[in-house]
Amino acid sequence: MKIALLQTDIVWATPSANIRRAEDMMVQAPGADLYVLPEMWATGFATRPEGIAEEEATSAALAWMKRTALQHNCAISGSLAVRIEDGSYRNRHFFVTPEDVVFYDKRHLFTHGHEDKHYTAGNEAIIVSWQGWRLLLQTCYDLRFPVFSRYGRAGEYDAIVYVANWPEKRQLAWQTLIRARAIENQCYVLAVNRTGDDKICHYAGGSAVIDPIGRLVAECSSAERPVVTEISIDKLKEMRSHFRVLEDRDNL
Repeated sequence: MKIALLQTDIVWATPSANIRRAEDMMVQAPGADLYVLPEMWATGFATRPEGIAEEEATSAALAWMKRTALQHNCAISGSLAVRIEDGSYRNRHFFVTPEDVVFYDKRHLFTHGHEDKHYTAGNEAIIVSWQGWRLLLQTCYDLRFPVFSRYGRAGEYDAIVYVANWPEKRQLAWQTLIRARAIENQCYVLAVNRTGDDKICHYAGGSAVIDPIGRLVAECSSAERPVVTEISIDKLKEMRSHFRVLEDRDNL
């Protein structure tokens, strides 16, 4: 499967500008099967969503994801700050294909930044299927909590998709944990971070694809740009069958 990680510098609270940036980046990375955008890619990390989050039913960013997936016959993944029908706010990680829309609501809200005061957390791990791959959807702070994403406990999957607004001051944790999640679950990790600045943090990117033994397959620096690579389900199966780590995992 051909993957394009779209590492964007997000314009604060301006979905139209961020849609244009995503479109421009897709032009630089044509023909991918899966495009992955950062966390809250249309607005920036809005811990106070009032006046910033879109209504899910009328979201321009979500409509663009649907329209673009159909136009390019691809899948698009990324989270949005949305207000849903019951009036609650969700950090909702959408996975959009030409036929379907699946979503995962961020389980681990970032209490240090008071995200939990304004958003409702999800409680269910979500695995989507696309072109023969089983993909676990995760969002930013989830990366620090390996029990929730553990292969078997969360379900059986081939890759984890992490979308994030992960600040530069904690970049070492980002680099370390995306490798740890790949190694311990013997899976690919597709990890997309933003770059640039918002009112609180500086972001250094570091979006990357990690293989099931922790090797770097592809990586962005801190620049606003896409990174394109391919991952192989046959190589994954070969690694898992040759070195059967998952069979010895703790079933807690």
